[in-house]
Formats: sequence, C-alpha cells, structure tokens
Amino acid sequence: MVKRDSYLKRLIHNMWNGEVKVITGIRRCGKSVMLFDLFHEYLLSQGVPEDHILKFELDQRRYYKYRNPITLCEYVEDAICDKKEEKFYLFIDEVQYTTKVVDEENGGITVTIYDMLNELKAYRNLDVYVTGSNSKGLSNDIATEFRGCATQIHVYPLSFEEYYSHVKGDERKALDTYMLYGGMPRLLALEDEKDKKDYLTSLFREVYIRDIVERNKIEREDILGDILNFLASQISSLTNPTNISNALTSMKNEKISSTLVANYVQHTIDSFLISMAKRYDVKGKTYFQYPNKYYYTDVGLRNARLNYRQYDPGHIMENIIYNELMRRGYSVDVGVVTDRSNGKNLQKEIDFVVNDADRKIYIQSAFRMDTEQKTSSELASLMLTKDFFKKIIIRMDIPHNFYDENGIFHCNLIDMLLGRVELF
Repeated sequence: MVKRDSYLKRLIHNMWNGEVKVITGIRRCGKSVMLFDLFHEYLLSQGVPEDHILKFELDQRRYYKYRNPITLCEYVEDAICDKKEEKFYLFIDEVQYTTKVVDEENGGITVTIYDMLNELKAYRNLDVYVTGSNSKGLSNDIATEFRGCATQIHVYPLSFEEYYSHVKGDERKALDTYMLYGGMPRLLALEDEKDKKDYLTSLFREVYIRDIVERNKIEREDILGDILNFLASQISSLTNPTNISNALTSMKNEKISSTLVANYVQHTIDSFLISMAKRYDVKGKTYFQYPNKYYYTDVGLRNARLNYRQYDPGHIMENIIYNELMRRGYSVDVGVVTDRSNGKNLQKEIDFVVNDADRKIYIQSAFRMDTEQKTSSELASLMLTKDFFKKIIIRMDIPHNFYDENGIFHCNLIDMLLGRVELF
C-alpha cells in the first residue's frame, strides 16, 4: 500500500476543526483507502477505540438503508448522544449515493445529506469525514451547502512520485510506464500488460461511463463516448463545445447541438474524469470564455479510452504536468500573450500560468527542444510577458537543470515530478 503522506497529513492537520472534511476525487483513485485504511489505522495508533469510528460505505449493499440521510443521522445520534465525554469519528464513503427524503414528522420538508451533516457536526464529540466521486453529489459549492464549515481535500490518482516510491528502479523506465498506464492505485498489483489494459478499459466502461449515464440520466451514451474520445485525442489542444459538436455532426451525419455537447462535457468534469483549464490574458488580466483546454485526470485512462492508438508523449507529458500542478494545490490557467511586432496582433500561448496566493510562475512543457524553430517557439511566448515572474521550461531532453541567458529555468521533467526542484 502506498503511504499517501501528503493527504494523510492534511487529514490529521484538520482533525477536530469544527468542519466536515470532504474528500473528493475520481472513483478508484484511493479516497476510500485513504480514509478507511490509512486514516483509520492512524486513529487506532492514537488509541481511538474501534467502536468509536462509525463507518458507512454507501456503495455497498449492506449500507443501502443509510442512503436515507434521516436513517443515517438517527443511527449516529443514538451511538454518541449518551457518551458526550467520549470522542467519535464518522466516516461516510461515496456520499453522492444518498437521497433526498421528505420528513413527514416535521411538516413534510425535504431533507438532504447536507441538512443531516450540518446537524451532526454540531455535536462536539463527533468529527465528520465524507468522500464523494461526483461534484454534483456533493454540490458544486460545498462551502455553501455546509454553511461555510467544510474542509475540502481533493485526492488524485497516484502522482509519479507516489508511483515511483512503490516501483523504484530506473527512473526513466518507470516514467515511460507511468506515461502509458497512469497512476490508478490498483495497477500496482498487476504485472501483466494485458491485465493493466483490461483493468483500465473495464474501469472506463463499468464505472465511469455507467456512473455518468445513470446519475445524469443520459439518453445518448454514444455521444458521451464520442465526446470522451474527442477530448482524449485533443488533450493539450484548444477546443470548445461548438468545435466538438461540428466534429460529431460530420462524423455521425446528424445534427449534434453544442448545448448537448456542453452539458455532456460538464458531466465528465463533475465526475472528476476531465479537468478544464481556462485561457487567461496575461496582459489584460481577464479570462476568455472559449476555447479552453481539457485534460484527463489520469493519462492511463486517456490512453485506454483511445485503445493506446494515439500515444503522443509530448501531449501526455503536458497532461501529467497539469495534473501535478493541480495536485500541489496551485491555480493553473493557460496563458495568452499578444505579439504586436511587425504590425500584427498574434496570440501566443504559455502552457501554464501557475498561481500560489500572491506568487506566480510561467511554465512551458517541451518534450524536446532539438530544433532552432522549436526553441524559438518555446522561448518567444515567455519573453513576451515582459515581467519579472519566474519562467520555466520543463523538458525531457536535458540531463541536468540550468538557467539560460534570458534567465529562464530549464528543468528536467523527472526532477520536477520527484520534487527535486523548487518551482517557486
């Protein structure tokens, strides 16, 4: 089992802070293991009695009745009310499975899991933790639903550093495997290449697509599949719902509306399967509405979706860097700068504008810079910012890190992913 220390430390840090700890992330990325194994083990090591940790795994049949939030709340209250001097912990897994119910005893009002959790967190002898794999199942605004009293911890599939801590060996070989199969934790127990591919394909078909279809009552599963294929083939490229709908209309010989596409894309984002990076005007300090970039939460799932037919290491590398920056808690946008030389206004792209509170850096992802044209292209956008924020090019074709004559830091990808260099 990989010790996911960064997440565990955050859970420990936020114990008894008076808020509900909401652990989000794509299904099968390790949320349940984090809470029900690693954090549970930590509590036991601190002397917490086993029967003081109340656990509900709502995707398991034996817990189905507790999908009713009133039933769940009443059970917890019965367990803790007469023991106010003792500390209890409540773990609820996959909270999106709860239902809304009508409370006939209190005037027929509609009750949600948020109402119950807000009631439970008021107990001073109860510390509450929930996991969820769908932002709609938790609400798009967790802070509002929990009345400003929620701590959100988003869990990603294994980072390369976490993955490498388990597999060890040659770093480049490990990275090549990671770029192909990604970081879903279950893969660490599989050695056969076919088993890995079958697992990822099954995850997509039996878990993610089924969840999205059932939760959102999707009628055109074929269109959802086509959209997922399109986004998989276009990682690191700018696109928008209109472009996607035009491509699908041509492919399927039927009119596919951009509104339908936009809704389906949002469903994939809500399920944490896809992330969207907005474009940001570096000089104008404003966001563009469209087009945006879309990245897969796990590159192994992306590759499996395309049946490993489109293996572009440059685009996959960019996807991995984006996920790593997000995992570290940064705000990440796609930068746009305008080149007004020669009487023209040409928009050029900076792969990532990365913000950490009041600090900012610019990052370009370059699998290799082996031609003068490629080098010029990567440097030009960074130089156009004409400011003093740190500028970085992350590369795969350099043996060591260095600053060039323009003050731009050239960083080896493996060093960045393994935390050997400070970005800020």
